[in-house]
Formats: sequence, C-alpha cells, structure tokens
Amino acid sequence: QVQLVESGGGSVQAGGSLRLSCAASGYTYSDYCMGWFRQAPGKEREGVAVIHPGGGSTYYADAVKGRFTISRDNAKNTLYLQMNSLKPEDTAMYYCAADSWCIGPGGSWRIRQRDFGYWGQGTQVTVSS
Repeated sequence: QVQLVESGGGSVQAGGSLRLSCAASGYTYSDYCMGWFRQAPGKEREGVAVIHPGGGSTYYADAVKGRFTISRDNAKNTLYLQMNSLKPEDTAMYYCAADSWCIGPGGSWRIRQRDFGYWGQGTQVTVSS
C-alpha cells in the first residue's frame, strides 16, 4: 500500500530555511505526480508546489515562488521541499501527496486537495517573527 512519510519540519525564525523530505513506498514512485500542500489553522489545505513524475516540470503557488524549490530523487523514492526566506505566514502543517496525474484534461496543473489521492501525515512548520 502507498505510504508517504514527511520529515524535516520544525521551528525557525523569519528569514530562515528548512528542508522537508517525504519518503515514499508501496508503489512505483517514478510513475507518480508528487506535491506539497499546507494547511494553516482555520484555513483550507492549499497546493504549494507540484512536480512531474520525471522531475522536469514544476508548479509553484504565487505565495512561494522564488523562495521554495520542489525536487525529487526517483532513485531514493524521496520528495523534497527546500524552503528559504521563510515568513510567519508560511506557518502550517505541510503534507506530501501523490497521484497519477499532474495535468488535468484542460491542460492545467492539478493543485487542489481533491486532485491527489494519497497523503502523508504531515510535518509542522512554524515561523516566528
């Protein structure tokens, strides 16, 4: 069965950096679209970054463009999110997700919570000012 396990969260001051990892197992990792989502208290879960199975194409939410980098190592079945220049508004639970498709029928990135079928348990990121 599909298993996704996040790690690397923690507390950091504004301007700092963190690197999240997601270890995947139970499926052919290199065949799947992977994404990072986050959910702050009282808010909906939102897509942060998504990466194509081969790693050649990526999507970023406007709020993190230029600060976050998503990457994957298909040999290690691991997904990463490098987060730089962190802001207090980045504080949230961060989730790793997997699904078969990155792109929808209309040619747009699939970035909503309902677009992904497999989820990890999350790792907390807290950024203080």
